Order: sequence, then structure tokens, then C-alpha cells
Amino acid sequence: MLDWAKIETVLLDMDGTLLDKYYDDYFWERYIPEIYAKQNGLNTVEAGKKLLAIYKAKEGTLDWTDLDYWSDQLALNIPALKIKVSHLIKIHPYVVDFLEFLSQSSKRVYLVTNAHSKTLDIKMKKTSLNGYFDRIICAAEVGKPKEDTSFWPGLKKIINFSRETTMLAEDTEKILQSAQAYGIKHLIYVARPSSRKAIKKSSHFTSIIYFNELI
Repeated sequence: MLDWAKIETVLLDMDGTLLDKYYDDYFWERYIPEIYAKQNGLNTVEAGKKLLAIYKAKEGTLDWTDLDYWSDQLALNIPALKIKVSHLIKIHPYVVDFLEFLSQSSKRVYLVTNAHSKTLDIKMKKTSLNGYFDRIICAAEVGKPKEDTSFWPGLKKIINFSRETTMLAEDTEKILQSAQAYGIKHLIYVARPSSRKAIKKSSHFTSIIYFNELI
């Protein structure tokens, strides 16, 4: 599927790509609505609908993943609540095998995520994956979310990579389209970001279910 001799740099997303997105889906779609409902005198269904509209208004922006922003907006301690359900954070099958393969192949490996630094800290403490990366870059450091095509030249200023010899793995097609527009050559779509949802392959990008398919 990939000619590894032609790849020098590997960019990896975190949520849904390396980690099971069920944790995030559960947290925002079930756990927070339950707490928000109790706090605001709503039933869970009403709270869920209200929150969904609030979330959607910030999709594709840095606020979307900013825990401090959501703590202020919802009057909840979002980082503390995330820790309470952190037992649900799981690494996808074969991710560690893939990271070991990249290490043995002497590739430059970067975790590149839209996630907030506090989310990153919780997940790295839980998974201990941070040692596999040459560097971890949150989108806030670049100043743009990955969906924005200007993210990639901003990232290049930080880690300097060649578009021709770089691979990006993502579970969001919009981000892969953004990277493609910038010229990143090797693009991989993760077709099962959540273990609780059906596999949905991309019609535009090479799709995998698990990373063992790339080894």
C-alpha cells in the first residue's frame, strides 16, 4: 500500500486515529449532556439538542477543542470531568506495533492534533504514547485548526517536512482534503475512528481499519 522507502516523515492525528474516539463521543454526547441537564433543569434529550447546536457553531475552529473555552461556556470544569471518565481512553489495535515499526524504520514521527493541551496531557498520561514521537504539536501552537489549509505551512515552519516524502494519517476527510490541497502526497484515512461505530471507508483516500495494514 505504501512504499516506505519514499516516506521520511509521518504525521499522525490522535483522536479517532491512534485513540478510540468512543471516549470523546461518550464524553460530549452523553456524559456532558447528563451533567448539563441536571445543572440547568433540563431533561437529557433537551440538553443534548441544545449542546449539539452550541458545539456545531464552533466546529472546525480552535474553540471546538479548547477545554477552557467550553468550561467557560457551559459553566463546568471540563478538564476535571474528562479525568473522571478517563478509564474509557483506549489505544486502537495495532497502534503500538505501528509506532514500533516506525521507530525501527528511523522515520520522523510527529503527533499533530487539534486537541487542546489539557486533553493531550490527560491522554498521554493514560496511554504513555508520547515517547514514540519526535515532537507533539497542538493546532493552537500553529494558530489554525488542521481543517484550514494555512495550518500546513504553519506546521512546516515548526518541524520542516517535505510534502513529497510525508505521510499523514487522519480519521477526518476534511483534514485530509486540506493537507491534499497543500500538497502532502501520502494520505491515509482511518475508517473506524470509534470502536462502537460502523466502518466507513473513504471514496477519495486510501482507507485502513487498523495500522497493521500499513506494515
